[in-house]
Amino acid sequence: MSLKNKLNRLKPHISLEEKKPLPSNEVIEKIKIPFSEQWEKEKVFPYYFDHQYCLVREIKYPITYKHGHYFFSDFLDAVHIWNEGPQNHPLSASGHKAEELFFFDTETTGLGGGVGNTIFLLGYASIVHNELVLRQHLLPHPGAEVPLYQSFLERVNYKTLVTYNGKSFDWPQVKTRHTLIREHVPKLPSFGHFDLYHASRRLWKHRLDRLKLSVVEKEILGVERVDDIPGFLAPMIYFDFIENNDPEGIIGVLKHNEVDILSLVTLYTHLTFQLCGRDPSQTRKESFEVGRWYASIGEDAEAGQIFSSLIDGRDQTSNSAKFSLALQLKKENAIKKALVLFEKVANEKNELSFLACIEAAKILEHKYKNFEGAIKYCNIAMDLMDTIDSKKQNELIKRVIRLKQKHCKFPG
Repeated sequence: MSLKNKLNRLKPHISLEEKKPLPSNEVIEKIKIPFSEQWEKEKVFPYYFDHQYCLVREIKYPITYKHGHYFFSDFLDAVHIWNEGPQNHPLSASGHKAEELFFFDTETTGLGGGVGNTIFLLGYASIVHNELVLRQHLLPHPGAEVPLYQSFLERVNYKTLVTYNGKSFDWPQVKTRHTLIREHVPKLPSFGHFDLYHASRRLWKHRLDRLKLSVVEKEILGVERVDDIPGFLAPMIYFDFIENNDPEGIIGVLKHNEVDILSLVTLYTHLTFQLCGRDPSQTRKESFEVGRWYASIGEDAEAGQIFSSLIDGRDQTSNSAKFSLALQLKKENAIKKALVLFEKVANEKNELSFLACIEAAKILEHKYKNFEGAIKYCNIAMDLMDTIDSKKQNELIKRVIRLKQKHCKFPG
């Protein structure tokens, strides 16, 4: 029978499951867990609480283990870099020990939000006594959320969540499900949050058409999955599991989630090395995007240093760095240096030339009263108007008219 047909058969079964009276702890501990020998081979054991149980898997990795391009010991170096370096950044682990970062991912019955979407797997990893310890808490059936969250929350003692799109999905989902059972389990702790999806988008959207974790793994981190179950199949496999209790399929989902979590460690390490200039294979375009990120958060000194390292050359990255550095110098009132860079970009005839012409014209008009020079750059911009929207074209025409009037009145 197909998984889809099994799922359809399962719908009334699920609603009935939730209404069954719960046995006492004494009774359930005597009930044999289905396929217990298979579970034990996969290091999965029952956790009993509140007359129910969930399943917990624990795997330990030495820090010498390599996942993708990095060893887990490199993650320890990444945390050290943030604590010793001058960089101020939203992903900085400054003030944190490596043990205080909590790499977290979930598997759910659907992609939507709300109470109808159930989390059936909570997975996380952290450094414990010089090992990376990965734990997964599996919901064996829909009525067992109390032991699921109890087993999870009694282990939580961390400062910062590290997720991939977790701010938008994983942690809000945890909050939603926790609300339904909050009278029976500990409160959710407060966390800082490093969401690596947004970091990946900033650095690699120019390079990757899609920014799913599996794509970033393969194209950026050097992670190759073998015999992996696609994430979109996880809900169907879970529904099949709660109907027949056979762990074969759901173990594949556990291993898929395991790789997701290990990749978060590697990704955080790689992002740190990129942001702190420690990646020898970093491309010029990646360096520029790092500089733009620092500029966007007001870290002008760090951004300026990166942009300055990229301005030699005539490629698009060099022009982008010149233009960005010029804007920063203008903001700092280093007008002469800014004008030199704007003029270089304007004369290169690239996609930033139009904007550079306008910036150069503004400085020449307002700071130096050099109306003839300003008109010169406006004329260069006029030659580039085919690629500019009508609003900017109208603004440029008005600027040229005003400059010619000033030039006639004050010919210099």
